[in-house]
Order: sequence, then C-alpha cells, then structure tokens
Amino acid sequence: MDSTERFKANLLNVKAFAFDVDGVCTNNQVLISESGQLLRPANTRDGYAISQANRHGFPVAIITGGRTQSVATRFEMLGCKHIYLGVADKVAALRDFCQKVEIAPEAVLYMGDDMPDYHAMLAVGFPTCPCDAAPEIQRISRYISGFRGGEGCVRDVVEQVLKLHNHWHPGESAHQ
Repeated sequence: MDSTERFKANLLNVKAFAFDVDGVCTNNQVLISESGQLLRPANTRDGYAISQANRHGFPVAIITGGRTQSVATRFEMLGCKHIYLGVADKVAALRDFCQKVEIAPEAVLYMGDDMPDYHAMLAVGFPTCPCDAAPEIQRISRYISGFRGGEGCVRDVVEQVLKLHNHWHPGESAHQ
C-alpha cells in the first residue's frame, strides 16, 4: 500500500471536522464596507461540503480567533452547531468540541493555515492545511490540499472523507 492509499484508509477513521476560518474557509482577505463592517468572502463549494458533513452526521467545529457575528451566521446556515468565536486557546475549544460530540481528538480532521492553529493541529489525528498555509503548518500536516484557503480546500478534505464513507452523491441538494 503506497502513502496515498494509506492516507485514504486512515481517513476512514475521521468522525468529525474542525476548521479555522481566516485562511481556510476564507481567502485570508477582509473587506471593509463603508460602514466599517468586516466582510469575508466565502467559497460556496466549501459551504456545500460543510453542509453535507453536518447532514451526514459528521459534527463540524468552527474555531476562530475572530469575533465577527457574520461568521457565526454563515456557519449556522450550514448546519454547524459548534462555533467558537474569539478563541485564544484553540486546543481548549477543540477539547470542548470533542467532549460535547463524544469523539476522541484522534478521530478529528482539523484544517488550519497559520501559527494560531499549530497546537490544535498537533492535538488531532488528522491535521491538514491548504496549499498556501504557513510553512510550519505544512510541516505538521498529514495532508496538504492542492487548493488555497477559501478556494476549495475545505471541500477537498470533506469530499474525500464523505466519499470513503459513501456519503457523497451527485445531485444531492444541500437542503434535503
């Protein structure tokens, strides 16, 4: 079995997902409206994947240092029940999530892109990152997506896991 096959076999052990926001679910850019509101462009395909993970019983945690309510609103719309805003200690948030969903950290796929994610990524079984993540994050990742943050990296990892569990089907609506 080659390393790709081994990685895919290990993905069968994934039972939950945890994602950073800036640089993972977004492209690391923040737009500022005339009224001063912070806007973060989001990829709808990544959103579809998150909704499918939730729909098929894979809990999803959003763990971010940001405090913008629009981030919470976005992920609530996708079915996320575990949204951690303004987090200084991502490991503590991750532990809280694992306790609430009764899943061991070893069964969590975490995707981060920068130094605030480092210790949380070391605490899970499947640390992953987008291809434009910081070099230190790439070094500790078991998988580096071929997609950049906010440009399909979330879809990449969720789709792989759901396909292995036979939960990814053409034509399936996000709203079924």
